[in-house]
Parts: sequence; structure tokens; C-alpha cells
Amino acid sequence: MEIPYSISDRMARRMADRESILSPRATRNADYLRRSGHRAEDPVIRPPFSRDADRIVHSKAYSRYIDKTQVFYLVENDHITHRVLHVQLASRIARTIGRALGLNEDLIEAVALGHDIGHVPYGHLGEEILDDLCTEHGIGRFLHNVQSVRFLDTVEDHDLTLQVLDGILCHNGEAHDRSLTAEGEADWESFAEKLRRIEGGGDALPLTTEGCAVRIADSVSYLGRDLQDALEVAVIGEDDLAEFPENCMALFDITGRGKKDFAEINRRVLDVLIKDIVTMSYDADAIAFSAEASACVAAFKEFNMHHIYKNPRLLRNREKIRFMFRHLFDRTLEDIEEEREASPVYEDLIDAPWASPGYIAAAAPAELARDFIAGMTDRYFERVFRQSVLPERVRSRYRPGGALQDDPGRP
Repeated sequence: MEIPYSISDRMARRMADRESILSPRATRNADYLRRSGHRAEDPVIRPPFSRDADRIVHSKAYSRYIDKTQVFYLVENDHITHRVLHVQLASRIARTIGRALGLNEDLIEAVALGHDIGHVPYGHLGEEILDDLCTEHGIGRFLHNVQSVRFLDTVEDHDLTLQVLDGILCHNGEAHDRSLTAEGEADWESFAEKLRRIEGGGDALPLTTEGCAVRIADSVSYLGRDLQDALEVAVIGEDDLAEFPENCMALFDITGRGKKDFAEINRRVLDVLIKDIVTMSYDADAIAFSAEASACVAAFKEFNMHHIYKNPRLLRNREKIRFMFRHLFDRTLEDIEEEREASPVYEDLIDAPWASPGYIAAAAPAELARDFIAGMTDRYFERVFRQSVLPERVRSRYRPGGALQDDPGRP
């Protein structure tokens, strides 16, 4: 159905009015670039970056966010953060910053929703282990931001815009930046150069101010939330809170070091840091923290690294998980090389209707194994592992005469 011209014309003028009040630093919808060169249909209803957000949400990789670990794997608690919630929180924070600064919120949303799609089972521990395996098999390093681009741009081939892919590639929640200024040219050669730089162990800043907003929001979104979750599952206690940085205590106006004093830590972090970023970035050339907030964020990250992410209680299953990854990588590689078409890698990647035929034809066996494992949810990873190491049970029923027979009718 076509929208009547009288309505579409008024909608186009209204959209033009909205874009006219954006910041000079904002990315305009008309500036988008796709490799295919296709122009987005119905751009008045679904501008290009809004369309990208839709494509990401409808991707198979996005659907698997639902059971991917953020920090606390192998924990049965419905109140802790998983990836699917983290990316929504990052999107909300970045869009709040972007709205205050007059940026393109559709672009911000698309980058934020797609930025962690490349994460593997068991969070950063899984990423570390898969990185070792990829290096051993000669296919380069494994980096989740590169994998996010690979899933969306190559494995599923959603023809996303350069601006969205660049923002996803250039997010780096582990780095601490006091100030972020957009860098690079709006062309695919510049994007490829950034990709090579990151794969080589370097870093690159986003092409757009919106990408910078997502990168800074990523850190803001997990600082207080991870601490709150760690207290929820008792990975840390009041002995750890005794070492919480003094400058953070002051900035977030926390007066005691008991668990009750930190009950609203996430709310305080978001309120203080979002206001700080907006204040420092308004009509400025960069997305930035104040010196005081930047020092606090750096100290907060160091606290979380020492007390949460490297906590022995969190890492006690490290070697078991490493064994699981190595076994599944080797088994998957063997299934591909032996062309076992009934194996999970064939059913859920190689023969899957959503996988790009061009990608399947071009990928080496080790690359297919990497992408299959990287795409797994935590529970699917565990299920495939169990299937590969435990003998299969045969469900049978007793037949008169003492013999057993298979009962195909039983579930």
C-alpha cells in the first residue's frame, strides 16, 4: 500500500524540520552508506539507521542475546544482567546523552543494540579462551567487536550502513577514555583500515559522534550494574566494599561501606555520569567526562576488575570451561572436515537458511568452527558439549519373552 502523497509530503517536511535542529556534529540520515548501494525504501517512515536497528533486532544473532552471559555465568538468578539487558541499558543511556546533545538517536540505537552481538558463551572468559584457540589454528585473534561486525555483515549479510558497522567495530568498553573525538573518513577503505588496526591489537575511535556516545555509554552502563549484581550473587561482600575508591565515594555521595549503602549504586552512577558527560560535551568537539568523573571511572573499573572480574569465586570453573571450549572446537572442526551433515554445526550454521551462501562457501573450516561456537548461547553450548561427550540413551520398552525393543512413540 502506498501512502498518499499529501501525507508523505507532510511527513518528509516534518522529518526535515527535526533534522534541522540537530547539532552540527550529528550524522544526517542522507549521509548513510551501504555497500550494496541500495537506497532505503520509504525513508520517511523508516530512515536508514532506523532500518538498521530493525535489521539487527530481527537477526538470528540478536535473538541469541537472551541467554548470553554478561559477567556472572553458571549463576541461577533471574535478577542479574544478561547481554540482552546490557545492550538495552547501553542504548537507553546513549540515547539520553544523544538527545541532550542533539545527535541522531536512530544511529545511536542501532550501534548500541548491535555492539555486543559477537560475545561468546561465558562472557569475557569465553572470549579469552576462544582467542587462544583461534590463534592456535592460524585464523588470527578473536575479538568480540570484530565478531559483532562479522555476524551482521558477513555471516548473515544484513547490508548495514557504514556508520552503524563502524560504531559497532569501534566500541571498546574495556578501554577508558576521558574524551572521544570522531575519527576516520566515511568510506569503506577507512573502515577496512580500522578493522586491520583493531585485529592487530590496536584501537580505533568511531567515525561518528553517535558512535562515540555509544562507546562512552557502554562503560557507564556496566560499572554500577556489575557491582550491584556482584552484591546480589554474593561474589563480593563488605570486606571488598571497604576498598571502594574514595573519589567514587565522594562523587556518588556514598556515606557508608555496608551493602545497604550501595543498594542504589547503579542509579547514582547513571545520574551523576550522564549529567557530567552532557555538561562536558555540550557544544564541544568531543564526548567527554570531566577530570573528576574520569578519574572516578578509571578507579571504578580497576576496583571491578580486581574484586569482581578476577575474583577466584567467579573463576573457579575456568579450567573446566577451557576444556569444554577446546573439546567443542576440535569436535566441530572434525565434523566439518569429515562432512558429518547430521552434526550441530551443519544443522545450525552451514545448512541454516539464514546464513549467507557466500560466507559459507568462502569460510575455512576453522573459521566456521569459530563462528559456530561464538554464536552459541550458554545453555546451547552446554547442551552440545553434553551430547558430544555423554553416551546417547536409547528409550526402550519391555516386550513379552524378556527382550527389549525400541519405543519410537515415547518422547
